Amino acid sequence: MHAVIFVPSTESIGGSTVLSALVGILPLIAFFIMLGVFKMKTHWCALGSLVIALIIAILGFQMPATMALNSALFGTAFGIMPILYIVIAAVWLYNLTVDSGRDSDVRAVFSAVGKGDMRIQALLLGFSFCGLLEGLAGFGAPVAIVAAMLVSLGINPIKAALVTMVGNAINVGFGAMAIPITTAGKIGGVAGADVANTASSMTPWIIILIPFLLLFILDGARGVRQLWHVGLLQGIITAFGHFVAAHYVSYELTAVFASLLGFAVVAGALVVLNPTTPEDWRSEVSSEGTPSAGRITLALMPYWLVVVIFSIAKLWTLGIDIPQAFAKTTIKLQWPGLYGALLDHNGEPSSGAILSIQTLANPGTMIVITALIVSLVYGIYSTSRFTFSFARGISVLGNTIHALRWSLLTIALVMALAYVMNFSGQTAAIGAALAATGVAFAFLSPILGWIGTAVTGSATSANALFASLQSTAAAGANLDPNVLLSANSIGGGIGKIVSPQNLAIAATAINKPGSEAEILRKAAPFSVGLLLLLCVLTFLASQGILPIVQ
Repeated sequence: MHAVIFVPSTESIGGSTVLSALVGILPLIAFFIMLGVFKMKTHWCALGSLVIALIIAILGFQMPATMALNSALFGTAFGIMPILYIVIAAVWLYNLTVDSGRDSDVRAVFSAVGKGDMRIQALLLGFSFCGLLEGLAGFGAPVAIVAAMLVSLGINPIKAALVTMVGNAINVGFGAMAIPITTAGKIGGVAGADVANTASSMTPWIIILIPFLLLFILDGARGVRQLWHVGLLQGIITAFGHFVAAHYVSYELTAVFASLLGFAVVAGALVVLNPTTPEDWRSEVSSEGTPSAGRITLALMPYWLVVVIFSIAKLWTLGIDIPQAFAKTTIKLQWPGLYGALLDHNGEPSSGAILSIQTLANPGTMIVITALIVSLVYGIYSTSRFTFSFARGISVLGNTIHALRWSLLTIALVMALAYVMNFSGQTAAIGAALAATGVAFAFLSPILGWIGTAVTGSATSANALFASLQSTAAAGANLDPNVLLSANSIGGGIGKIVSPQNLAIAATAINKPGSEAEILRKAAPFSVGLLLLLCVLTFLASQGILPIVQ
């Protein structure tokens, strides 16, 4: 038996949910003020916000001090495994291409596919390829890999980060084989397939807009004017893929199917389309032209191989069920000092205090395997032009970790902040205050998912936090729970655009540590704008005005 137990309350401050919510959100507000207004380094912003959250947890929400500190330690551990593990592996994989010199061949290939227009290349990578990786892996890997790839193509680093983050957002709810959607259904008391069907009836209205937003980020009104037909084609086909996959294929494959379909159709259409490309957006490629098939295969190896390995690990069931076998290697650790002491509102031990340590099933492990194979193959096919060795590949890993050290610290601190807010009841208080608005909650519902992911960096965590609350609020206001659970999931993806964790990953991937404030300043309007659109769509769906196909 634990000498001290703690049950989080949403009315800890003055017996008021609203007051508790206003106090509970202060750490997040402080983070964005320190980052966006005072331009402080991100790790100091995270540390300052963590201290504020700890003080509020202990003095305001009456959480025992040792438990509050232990919550921060738990969050740090979660930040290390899987988040930091994935980030290090993803950036290492990209750095292998650069260090080997084969990044020039990558640029040549995408220049050929995108008709020499870097904006089209950014659409294919930032939306379609990123969506494919999100559907297979999630957990920050797509942003880390794709943002780095866009920079290697010659795109401005800040724009590369923005395109990747905004392009990735709509697929986050269906990320990592739709884990967020499945979580929403499980905790919300409905079938995951029903949530997916509802969500995929809402996402197309947003998906069609995404390519236009990406073109605007890249080249303003000129980009939209010159490439609107490419953007419209990509948006319509991807939106169609979302709906068809969720309803008629497998909702777990929604992001994978839709992204592959969008990439294939646009790439095929570019065979006959001849877009207008200004000089400042023409690809910079070698004077020798398109490299040989062998060089292309090796240059793109990190990216096609990672898709192959993820696909096998997530989908292969012939003879041996590899996903199930890998899942069995996951270690579940009941965190000492938290599990059994931290209780839910039913008086049961909180399942949130169990740290799941994925080993073989971890996306980071799959990327590491890819990187090791790439290092070996690059060493075997080393030439005077592309000098490489397996030992050099390992040394690139060491250099990568050293270069990422401050970004890794930031991510660890952000996760510590998230779990102090979660376990103390601060995040739940914010959600409860919004849910108390009655019928108007149909409009406000996506904001819960947005806040949940902005705080935790994970749409899965946002659904775990708020799915039950969404279902309860739906029952109280006589609304369809599938609509609100979908809104929570989609809103979570949009909230990831401004998540401190995602900002740190993006800044790391583009090799511009300290650029988080600039990225946030430019990304926030897109996140807020998409959130407001989702709020309107959710309200219309809840009133039966927006058709939902189950």
